[in-house]
Amino acid sequence: MGLLDFDGEPLSWEETKKYTDHVRDHGITQFLNIYENLKHRQGDILKWGDEVEYTLLHFDHERKKVQLVLRGEKICEKLMKKEEQDPDNVDSLWRKEYARYMVEGTPGKPYGGLMAHFNMVEANMALRRKEVEEHLTANERIASLTVFPRLGCKSCTIPEYTITGPESNPVSRSLFFPDEAITSHPRFSLLTKNIRERRGKKVAINVPVFKDVNTPSPFREVYADPEANAAAKPDHIYMDCMGFGMGNSCLQLTFQACNIDEARCLYDELAPVCPIMLALSAASPIFRGYLADIDVRWNVIAASVDDRTDEEMGKVPLKNNKHVIRKSRYDSIDSYLSAGHDLCNDVNLEVHERIKKRLQDAGIDELLSQHIAHLFIRDPMTLFSKKIDLDDTTQSDHFENIQSTNWQSMRFKPPPPKSSIGWRVEFRVCEAQLSDYENAAFVVFIVLLTRVILTYKLMFTMPISKVDENMQEAHKNDALRKSTFWFRRNVQTTDSPQCCSSLCDSASADGDTPNECFKKMSIDTIINGKADEFVGFIPLIRLYLSSVDVDVHTRCSIAEYLKLISKRASGEYLTTAQWMREFVQAHPDYKKDSAVSDTVTYDLLWRCCQIASGEVEEERLFQKPKNKSTYSMPPGTKRHNPQC
Repeated sequence: MGLLDFDGEPLSWEETKKYTDHVRDHGITQFLNIYENLKHRQGDILKWGDEVEYTLLHFDHERKKVQLVLRGEKICEKLMKKEEQDPDNVDSLWRKEYARYMVEGTPGKPYGGLMAHFNMVEANMALRRKEVEEHLTANERIASLTVFPRLGCKSCTIPEYTITGPESNPVSRSLFFPDEAITSHPRFSLLTKNIRERRGKKVAINVPVFKDVNTPSPFREVYADPEANAAAKPDHIYMDCMGFGMGNSCLQLTFQACNIDEARCLYDELAPVCPIMLALSAASPIFRGYLADIDVRWNVIAASVDDRTDEEMGKVPLKNNKHVIRKSRYDSIDSYLSAGHDLCNDVNLEVHERIKKRLQDAGIDELLSQHIAHLFIRDPMTLFSKKIDLDDTTQSDHFENIQSTNWQSMRFKPPPPKSSIGWRVEFRVCEAQLSDYENAAFVVFIVLLTRVILTYKLMFTMPISKVDENMQEAHKNDALRKSTFWFRRNVQTTDSPQCCSSLCDSASADGDTPNECFKKMSIDTIINGKADEFVGFIPLIRLYLSSVDVDVHTRCSIAEYLKLISKRASGEYLTTAQWMREFVQAHPDYKKDSAVSDTVTYDLLWRCCQIASGEVEEERLFQKPKNKSTYSMPPGTKRHNPQC
């Protein structure tokens, strides 16, 4: 049976907005039921898992062209049959994603608290790739690629679709991204269309272009569509629909906490880490066929799903809307959840006052009440005719309707009703890396950091305004090596054990005033530590590892992962974004005009696939060469003459 057999017909925005208060009110009822039933739940063990979103590519070695394969949805359906037949005996789980060229894979079962589980992550990722590869043709590849460089360019997909104007794409009205690339699950098209209709116009994404020596100044494209010409900014790469954001890929992690308080703690302490890991994992220097002057995708996605009206953006006075809202519904968090962190909530927080009062009247504390009431200033963007009237004691669809479309850097996740799953948090910022080795390194590093935070009672929280500033800094071209980021100077607390205090004390900054709790530091300092400035994440992780029982094989794997993270942070190894940027700029076909052609993209992505498969090694990314060539040409390719 299909989705519509269960959920009914998708409702247009005009129909959905009639039920916005209904969804909010019943969503809060559902949350209160979950909270009341599970607020005292204790003793859940650590469980965690990763999500990797993959891109499917087709290489035409004769034309020197690479395109997005729109078979991901069909392949995903085949992969999901194993789970349907024997859900307790699968190594991986598969889910459809926004675009038909994407698939999302997770481990078949969550990892737990055993140190040996850190040695399983990379192997499981490799298994996932293999499962997808079994369904690919000879010229197709699976890639953990954050952004396809020519997404939105002519004939970027296979099959190819010609876009003659907004009327070619009735769902998105995009001039570039074909509606046919959106997965057929009605939720995705409905979300795309309703965001546009609520906003009253298409979304407008403007990414600063990288100004090379031959880049036109000002850089500007002219379109036949007046709306596009009005929305596009000079010296920016213009994009116009949800597909340019939700059609990107990422690496995410979810952790189960032992109780609600631990979940709130992890949510808070990991929030300041998000900008650091965003810059460290940077992998997105090219958008719609142009080199950009940013390295990450975060703001692109934020703009791609920004349903705020001009009133809510503060461009015109409020009349039909209730709030001026600072951010898109996809952005960094706006407040902390744990007691004692309220002083760091230093930005204006828009809340739904009636909902906040209802939560507080039900006994929910101030910080959690304002968090939920802040999420619920947003309207539900998708609704189906048979999912309007629900049993609020057994279902949470209305709560999740709004909760799951607030795509923030961290997500606080209550347990599903009548489930064995506990209170969880999701870490959402990392960009997908090219190889399983790199993705596994990021996963292991972040999971170990959560163990350090909880074991040593550390405090990373700082004013939300500084976290916001860091998120924007993380976008900059080569932010990892060139930017500095606010961070808490001393992360130990009065509850930290003596072993941790000794390590932290050795990195205290002599001469700083007592009130100087936060300083701007390099990512190298934050990750690796620096004498008399900051203890560093990796020294803290190594201290933790010295206190736990770890088998030899796992210890060796962890050591290699920490080495990668350390050398990335120091700048000895390039981020994926900087490596891609250098590859393009050194390519003989690149004309130093910011344009990334089909040929350049073909060579770049073929090299990426070779790196992922281990066919070639790339010392500037993550390891030294082992006495063999670091470059292998695609089949039938002649070496370029640098003089041509």
